[in-house]
Amino acid sequence: MSEKNRGIIRIPQQVPGGEQDPIARARYFSDNGADEILVFDCSKTEEDHETAIGILKEICRASEVPVKAGGHIERAEDVKKLLYAGCAKVILNYAKQSNIDLTEDVSKRFGKERIAASVDSSDVVSAPAALAEEYVSELISMDELKLFEEKLRPLSCNMDWAEFKLGPDGLVPVVVQDYRTDEVLMAAYMNEEAFRKTIERGKMTYFSRSRQSLWLKGETSGHFQYVKELRVDCDCDTILAKVSQTGAACHTGSHSCFFHEIAKVDCQSTNPLKVFEAVYEVIADRKVHPKEGSYTNYLFDKGIDKILKKIGEEAAELIVAAKNPDPEEIKYEMSDLLYHAMVLMVERGVTWEDITKELANR
Repeated sequence: MSEKNRGIIRIPQQVPGGEQDPIARARYFSDNGADEILVFDCSKTEEDHETAIGILKEICRASEVPVKAGGHIERAEDVKKLLYAGCAKVILNYAKQSNIDLTEDVSKRFGKERIAASVDSSDVVSAPAALAEEYVSELISMDELKLFEEKLRPLSCNMDWAEFKLGPDGLVPVVVQDYRTDEVLMAAYMNEEAFRKTIERGKMTYFSRSRQSLWLKGETSGHFQYVKELRVDCDCDTILAKVSQTGAACHTGSHSCFFHEIAKVDCQSTNPLKVFEAVYEVIADRKVHPKEGSYTNYLFDKGIDKILKKIGEEAAELIVAAKNPDPEEIKYEMSDLLYHAMVLMVERGVTWEDITKELANR
C-alpha cells in the first residue's frame, strides 16, 4: 500500500454547482498535485446511483490524473458501469462479503489491473490474502487516507540553464502549446529564475520584459498553465512548452493569443483527430440547430434504432469491402461507418476525448 497524495470525492453528498462541486474539485485536485482521485458513491437508491454515474463521467473527463471509484457495487454490471464511466480502476469494498465474492469474476472479466480493493481495520470481513494477491492489483487502506494536500510537483529536468543559448538580453523565448490539441497559445520569455520556478512548481513562470520581473502565469487571473512537457529546439535557443491551460491564455480573454489572421491559403486539414472533431462538431450542431434536408437530422429524428440499423449496415458493407481485392473500397466504407458511429456518439453524449482517453488506458 503505497502512500499517495489522493483527492477524495464523495457523491451524491457533493453535487455539481454546490459549494463542494465534485467536478470543480476534480479539476482542482488534478491541477494541484494529486497523484489520483478516489470517488466513493454513497448513493442510497438506484435513482441516486444513476445520477452519481453521470457525475462520475464528468469527473473522469475533468481529471488529468487517474480516477478510481467504488461504492454501490452489488454485481459485475456495477463494475462495468464504473469502468465505462472512465475510471482507471474500480474499488471493491472488502468490508462487504458480497464484494469479496465478486473479486474473481470481475478480475477475470475486466482484468486484474482494473480492480482494486479497500480495506479498513474496523472491517468485520476480510478477504483471504491469496484471493487478493491473485485477483486484485492494489489494496487501498481506508485508515491511511489523508486530506488532500496541495503541494509543489517539481519536474524531472534533463537540462541545466547553462546549456541554453541565450539572447543578448539573457532570455530564452518560449512557445506554448495546448498539450491536447497542439494549438499554439502564446509566446513569452524565461530567464534563469523563471525556468527554475517553472521546474519547481510545475506551473509556467515567465520573465516579463515590460515589467522586468517574474510572472507566474495565472497568478492574478487564475488562468494557470500546468506543465505537461518541456522541449528545446536543436539549437538550444527556444523552449517548446506543452501545457494544460486553465481558462484563456490571452489577456484579451481569447483562448489563444494568435487570433489575428494576417494571410491564409485555403487548405484541407488531414490531422486525424482534428478531422474527427470537426465532423463531430458539425453533427452535434445539427442536433441543436436542425437544418432542413439534412441527412444527419433525418437520423436524429428517426431515433436510436435507425442509427443502430445504419451502423450495422455500414459495418456489413465494410466487411464485404475488406474481402475485395481493391483496398480503396475500405476507405469509403470505413468513412461511412465512422460517420454513423459519430452520430451515435452525439446521440449518447460520448466525445472523441472519451474515446481517446479509454484507448490510452488500455
